[in-house]
Amino acid sequence: MKATMKDVAKLAGVGVGTVSRVINGVRVKDGTLEKVNRAIEELGYEPDIYARGMKTNRSNTIALIVPTIWHPFFSEFGFHVEKELKALGYKIFLCNSTGDPEVEDEYIQMIKQNKVDGIIGITYTDIDKSVSSDIPFVSIDRHFTSKVAIVAADSKQGGEMAFDELNKRGCQHFAFMGTHQDKESETKNRRIYFEKAAIAAGKKVSILDFEEPLVDFEERVREFFIENDTIDGLFAINDFFGLNVMRELEKLGKRVPEDIQIIGFDGVKLSEERDYLMTTIRQPLESMAKVAVEQIMNAINGEPIAYKTIIPVTFIEGWTTIN
Repeated sequence: MKATMKDVAKLAGVGVGTVSRVINGVRVKDGTLEKVNRAIEELGYEPDIYARGMKTNRSNTIALIVPTIWHPFFSEFGFHVEKELKALGYKIFLCNSTGDPEVEDEYIQMIKQNKVDGIIGITYTDIDKSVSSDIPFVSIDRHFTSKVAIVAADSKQGGEMAFDELNKRGCQHFAFMGTHQDKESETKNRRIYFEKAAIAAGKKVSILDFEEPLVDFEERVREFFIENDTIDGLFAINDFFGLNVMRELEKLGKRVPEDIQIIGFDGVKLSEERDYLMTTIRQPLESMAKVAVEQIMNAINGEPIAYKTIIPVTFIEGWTTIN
């Protein structure tokens, strides 16, 4: 005989209303959540998500917008978001936007049509007009003109950490290389605070900061290193950018890390079992996903929202710096 919500409540020693709150993603005490989830698993209880959706006017689905799933950083973040949502009985609707604002706007309209309950978005396109404080939306890194919840790794800490690590390894001429967009985001703090730390320490620092989209990347990188041929410590905006720079350094006969030590940002792996691509500042993707899901659930359920959550980063030693 199929288990019911009453069966779950009886086994867990709680009321039916409490079981309903757990199933619908409403926050309860950790101990209560554990008891209810244990009872659900033991009884093999399967909520009727379609009937529940009709009653609550919800789809029990969250859209995750990423620029592309090809990038391992976005893939790993999506993995953790899906894991958190699954624990709450929610499904994920994955959107590869490829930076297309029309595609992203379509997903925002899906909230208004009750096709998804909320959106967690990594986006830098011009969709401010569509995102408002009354739409359940959590942004990763990006600031919006409306009061929207933001979850981000601590780029300020990361920039300062990158300088400190290169400095204690004996670097004398520092450089930051990266890209930026016209949208405000936490990622810009990587350059700002790396540069501030270098200047405060009385060190020479050179900057090459491309405005996206990238134009003449290889030529401009080569010119930058030719003009600043004493650079021996480099902080790249992200790991993949650092790898691209290394290809140009190789053409110039520069060795990593013997001639130039490099630190990236993100903590990219090509798979769970592999090493990090380079020495890097690791973004806490699991924690970021957990907080993003907590905030989107708060927005959906009309509970208080933390409008800005900054999570500490960690330094990962790799092959592109000298131990």
